[in-house]
Amino acid sequence: MPPNAKSEADAKPEAEPAPASEPAAELESVDQKLQETHHSKFREVDRQEQEVLAEKAEAASQRIAQVESTTRSATTEAQESTTTSLPVIKKIEHVGEVVTEVIAERTGLPTWGVVAIIILVFLVVFGIIFFCVRRFLKKRRTKDGKGKKGVDMKSVQLLGSAYKEKVQPDMEELTENAEEGDEEDKQSEQKLGRLNFKLEYDFNSNSLAVTVIQAEELPALDMGGTSDPYVKVYLLPDKKKKFETKVHRKTLSPVFNETFTFKSLPYADAMNKTLVFAIFDFDRFSKHDQIGEVKVPLCTIDLAQTIEEWRDLVSVEGEGGQLGDICFSLRYVPTAGKLTVVILEAKNLKKMDVGGLSDPYVKIAIMQNGKRLKKKKTSIKKCTLNPYYNESFSFEVPFEQIQKICLVVTVVDYDRIGTSEPIGRCILGCMGTGTELRHWSDMLASPRRPIAQWHTLKDPEETDEILKNMK
Repeated sequence: MPPNAKSEADAKPEAEPAPASEPAAELESVDQKLQETHHSKFREVDRQEQEVLAEKAEAASQRIAQVESTTRSATTEAQESTTTSLPVIKKIEHVGEVVTEVIAERTGLPTWGVVAIIILVFLVVFGIIFFCVRRFLKKRRTKDGKGKKGVDMKSVQLLGSAYKEKVQPDMEELTENAEEGDEEDKQSEQKLGRLNFKLEYDFNSNSLAVTVIQAEELPALDMGGTSDPYVKVYLLPDKKKKFETKVHRKTLSPVFNETFTFKSLPYADAMNKTLVFAIFDFDRFSKHDQIGEVKVPLCTIDLAQTIEEWRDLVSVEGEGGQLGDICFSLRYVPTAGKLTVVILEAKNLKKMDVGGLSDPYVKIAIMQNGKRLKKKKTSIKKCTLNPYYNESFSFEVPFEQIQKICLVVTVVDYDRIGTSEPIGRCILGCMGTGTELRHWSDMLASPRRPIAQWHTLKDPEETDEILKNMK
């Protein structure tokens, strides 16, 4: 083959690939465009993200700046307060050191000893303050507790008023002693006044109704020229049934109009009885003075008809049958449940010894339902009929129990060899009557206040019967 032909043949195959380079170039250009598009999009996204990040960074820097300014101001204030408080603390420490050194020099004790003493004193003072505060709070708590439990002072006063109503306005059966004579008394030269009364005997019920109507022209026994009269009504010789009218204040012509009934009194027995009207002048702080009396032997009147008449009062014969009088005070504190009895004195006691004197002492007992709960006694006063004691005794009596108890005050003649013999007795409380019941009601109506009063001693045998009825 000729050389030219070979070169042409070789040239032809090299010229054939030329058409394929054009699509590759197009692909490359498309690829470059796509890459440029992606890069531009990515650059846009990156730019937006960078803007957001820049905004966040700026906000964060602002917050940090605010926090730093706040911290800086707080630090400045703390430094200022520290700089102001440090000198005060240093001054206090310096004063303490100086005081400690001065005390150590004057007492000759080491500094640590002085410091120990100061600490001990501080602890003691703190302990005292703590104790006082605790005691105050405890008292306050106790007071509040008691208030919640409800010992109402008004209820105490109402109880006292109820006792007074029982004593004063209504008719009341009494067991008090009264003076008596073996024979009818003769009329005294001095006019003692007169008494109007009415008697009605019921044969069906065997009862005698006695009405005390009025009195007039009574003598003035008080400083003001008047009297405070009341009337005791009883039968002789037994004296078991005794009644008393209410007291009329500051009058010499009292109008009573009160009726008392002696029940279970057969007509045959009534003929052996003597009806006694004894008029007294009431005195809160001393013995009640008897103005006079009227004695009516029932055998001398006709009980078949109603009897109404006036009779003159006659004086009473000597006081030989009296047992004496005693003065004591009562004080009750409902919130604490405390009853205080102060035995003050006694006078005109009955002569018990051969020498015409006595050795008296006083026994005080709290009784309930016939049982003696507590008892106390005074000292013995030798060879006297007018002893002075002024001795105080306290009993724990809750308010719920004060209405159920009896206070028994007994004057006893001491005998070293034989048995000590009671001279007379007073009963107050739930079984009290007359002046004893008045004293008790006054005590309850005036809580926390001591109420003093004189009492006439009663026959121990009669009071024994009363105490037996408590069971």
